[in-house]
Amino acid sequence: MDTLLQNGQNEKKGIGKIFPLALLIAAGLIAGAIWLWSFQPSIEQQKQKAMEGAFLENSPEFDQYTKDIVIQTDADGTMQSMTGMGTMMMSIPAGIRNKGGRTINGLEVRVGVVDSFGKIIKEKIVNVVPQQHESLQPGQTVPVRATVEGFSKEDDRANVRWKVTAIRVE
Repeated sequence: MDTLLQNGQNEKKGIGKIFPLALLIAAGLIAGAIWLWSFQPSIEQQKQKAMEGAFLENSPEFDQYTKDIVIQTDADGTMQSMTGMGTMMMSIPAGIRNKGGRTINGLEVRVGVVDSFGKIIKEKIVNVVPQQHESLQPGQTVPVRATVEGFSKEDDRANVRWKVTAIRVE
């Protein structure tokens, strides 16, 4: 019995050898994950790649294809709410319809909130295709939602305007 009590008292207290080894392995795994993540392209680079070959404003092809795009804001579904920073944000739903005869595989639109005098208060560029939807077939209507932030309570948010800024067709 005395030897049993003596063995229990002679053991060293503190951190064993496994705990520091586990910390070292965990730190290595985290560092490796961060290193791999650093090779991912930025959001802007992904957007640019998705819109490669698109027709931009002021080109003849752009005018030809955008005349077949109809964007209709769902005023009843528009929501306004306060953010934690004390500013207002708007969630603006719309339907985008392709009246043309060609499939659209890249579509970028600018949504702007204007005041009573038609002056833009805030605007945001949204990639609809291929970010939110794979493509926009002829005759198809797709729902889209844009969130615009940074309004003050006093801003006159009278209307919403949509404009196609880039289009790519098959």
